[in-house]
Amino acid sequence: MKWLSVLPQQCLLLMTCLLMALEAVPIDIDKTKVKGESHVEGEKVENPDTGLYYDEYLRQVIDVLETDKHFREKLQTADIEEIKSGKLSRELDLVSHHVRTRLDELKRQEVARLRMLIKAKMDSVQDTGIDHQALLKQFEHLNHQNPDTFEPKDLDMLIKAATSDLENYDKTRHEEFKKYEMMKEHERREYLKTLDEEKRKREESKFEEMKKKHGDHPKVHHPGSKDQLKEVWEEADGLDPNEFDPKTFFKLHDVNNDGFLDEQELEALFTKELEKVYDPKNEEDDMVEMEEERLRMREHVMNEVDINKDRLVTLEEFLRATEKKEFLEPDSWETLDQQQLFTEDELKEFENHISQQEDELRKKAEELQKQKEELQRQHDQLQAQKQELQQVVKQMEQKKLQQGNPPAGPGGELKFQPPGEHKVGDAAKHPAGGDQPLPPGHVQEQAVRTDEVHP
Repeated sequence: MKWLSVLPQQCLLLMTCLLMALEAVPIDIDKTKVKGESHVEGEKVENPDTGLYYDEYLRQVIDVLETDKHFREKLQTADIEEIKSGKLSRELDLVSHHVRTRLDELKRQEVARLRMLIKAKMDSVQDTGIDHQALLKQFEHLNHQNPDTFEPKDLDMLIKAATSDLENYDKTRHEEFKKYEMMKEHERREYLKTLDEEKRKREESKFEEMKKKHGDHPKVHHPGSKDQLKEVWEEADGLDPNEFDPKTFFKLHDVNNDGFLDEQELEALFTKELEKVYDPKNEEDDMVEMEEERLRMREHVMNEVDINKDRLVTLEEFLRATEKKEFLEPDSWETLDQQQLFTEDELKEFENHISQQEDELRKKAEELQKQKEELQRQHDQLQAQKQELQQVVKQMEQKKLQQGNPPAGPGGELKFQPPGEHKVGDAAKHPAGGDQPLPPGHVQEQAVRTDEVHP
């Protein structure tokens, strides 16, 4: 039994496995009629990034728990409420010692990683005295008060954190896309302000022409409808549209053969529809908008088909959806270009927010410039003081030389000349009896005079 893929929009694997007991109906498929390479049984499918900052830790915990037979059996019989309530987490006490040891190691590694990230963040603002325990409180996917062992509380916290974060994932993406669209419009209007009347009219005309060109595309089928799925069946799978069979379709597009259509597998079904509207070669087509359209399609199908809201579509749910009137006679689907993504009031509020941010950045830039100028002034002042000090030292050295005193060395020591190396012209400055050595010939002259007085 395999664990399910952890996807950016789905909950923790514990939630994705609650219906693992349901088996997909065995279907014989004529692979010779299917275009492309068929999926190999048991082939490893790479899991996409969930977008969570603890994605790697989440995956590693999943892999370790998968190895315990007892825990895997409990997952097969658990319902969604048992998982969310934390009842399933208590089963962790019954797993093997090897599994617990490995989970302990994973938790210590995760705590060490978070501490390193915190320290790097604090160091970047040149702060000191970091309280790691206090900062770790912002991480709700593990029990930071016990950094050494992985306990049922850790599993419970991981489930709740991942569930909450992934449930808000789509909402956050929609908000970011809306900001993206408003920024595009804001920048366009700001650019028009820089143009003269004639150029502005040309730009406005070009903008309207591109909008019209983008909207001129083939009809987009309602996501999840029979027409939409039959088009995938015919063009992507290479099968006869008159032989469309929901069970076979489900089996074909359950890429990892786990008995579910997860969100990634569903999104792949909408590629043909999106290609009708978006082409990366066209200037008027925005690929960011294409991904938002894909997200909207997937959300719509999930809301219509996913009965128990576990973010997975079982074969039973899929077949039940094909019996609805909406599957056979759906309403028309409005693409993004047919909708008003934001109002003028929302755009105005967004622009005011941008203006405030720009003012704050401008003030910070001015403060930094003033600090720079002050530092430069202090630097210049220190340089002037240094030069003045050097000039004073030079004058003092010259004065010492003029007074006959030996100059001072770099460390302030006197520079005495060794005996016998004085210049001959200096003899007159040092008479006999002084502290300086007598010049050559002085002793002989004195002796001669003594002989004259005392014959």
